[in-house]
Amino acid sequence: MDILALSRKGLSQRAIVRKLGISRTTVKKYLENPELALGTTAERNRKSQLDPFAENIEAWLNEDPFYSAAWIYDRLRPMGFCGRYEIVKRRVGKLKNQRQRVAYMRFETEPGYQAQVDFGEFQIEHADGRVEKLFLFAMILGYSRRIYAQLIERCDLPTFLDCHINAFTHFGGVPTQILYDRMRNVYIGKLAGKVKFNDILVGFALHYGFSPQVTPAYAAWVKGKIERPFSFIREGFWRGYSFLCLDTSNRELQSWLGHKDQRVHGTTHEVVAMRFEREQPHLKLLPCQPFDTSYRIYRKVAKDCTVRFEGNSFVVPHTLVGRQIILRIKERNMRIFRDDRLVVTYTIPATKGHLVQDKRFYQALRDDREMNLRKYHHGGRRKGRAKRTISPSKPLYDLDVMIRPVYEYDRLIGQEVQP
Repeated sequence: MDILALSRKGLSQRAIVRKLGISRTTVKKYLENPELALGTTAERNRKSQLDPFAENIEAWLNEDPFYSAAWIYDRLRPMGFCGRYEIVKRRVGKLKNQRQRVAYMRFETEPGYQAQVDFGEFQIEHADGRVEKLFLFAMILGYSRRIYAQLIERCDLPTFLDCHINAFTHFGGVPTQILYDRMRNVYIGKLAGKVKFNDILVGFALHYGFSPQVTPAYAAWVKGKIERPFSFIREGFWRGYSFLCLDTSNRELQSWLGHKDQRVHGTTHEVVAMRFEREQPHLKLLPCQPFDTSYRIYRKVAKDCTVRFEGNSFVVPHTLVGRQIILRIKERNMRIFRDDRLVVTYTIPATKGHLVQDKRFYQALRDDREMNLRKYHHGGRRKGRAKRTISPSKPLYDLDVMIRPVYEYDRLIGQEVQP
């Protein structure tokens, strides 16, 4: 552009060369072809040593887009390629950039509409070199970007749902929709083209009035709002943190997050706490009773009035023999239900082979006259009496038996018999 501008002012090619300090050939080229300065011409068609192998490179990258340039170079050499590795590297890099170029649409949700949930993994290295693993549950509100996070020891379903309840209590309400990754506590698979969720999670969602949703496979950017806070917590809170116990860490984490709610968010350019004040009235009200997050296990009562669980036997009332009951398990506590009626509560032993009982149940069995009648065929409290039988050594009827020869019977029926 400078060459063309100086030429319009009347300067000669020699004067332009001296003024700009460039080659006279370059000046002549742009004066004769001004369109080159505007970049409107197509690139010059230059032949490359890779041109005969272009289809091979395309086929390899179609087969696996993660093939490296070194891998492709090693396979081109036996095929007759004599060029340098740098040529292959530039060609493969250009093709990969064209294939991997993607664009995303940024979206914002209305107040109270969506929250996103995810898990992260954290490690503790003790003084003796032992490494302990913890998990971080995090839920973020899509509009205000307010975060609830909690460190937990395991990722089982009861703990997962308890973290939800703690998050709803922290926010003072429930969002309309919660977006999850395809974690096993949430996503089972697709049946008849529809997403199949965990049955307990579905009951939990109905109880609190939200709709569970899952992201597409290998599409972490769909829930990008929850992805960034993990590095935010890891670098801002966890790095350099001295771990004492789980309860202390969770209290200090909540205090740190409360302090960070006063910051100006980099995306919304507003204070997180101020946006949450506008979002909180749009959250749904919490139900009157929290959801029972314990495991639900079905068992049939055996004839000895017991149900089995983890190698132990638990006694229940004898009226439930042959019926199906529900065991609600959480930590080391067991609650036994018949339909919606609580029957008994037990503490699960730490070892196996125990008979855990409430003595009232077997005593009620002893006192049940109708049950004794069915078992012993009489209604009293006496011990069962064996049924009277006939001894084989004693005749049933006390009769005199006369023994006669055979011809006497023949005579009686009118037949003659030769002596």
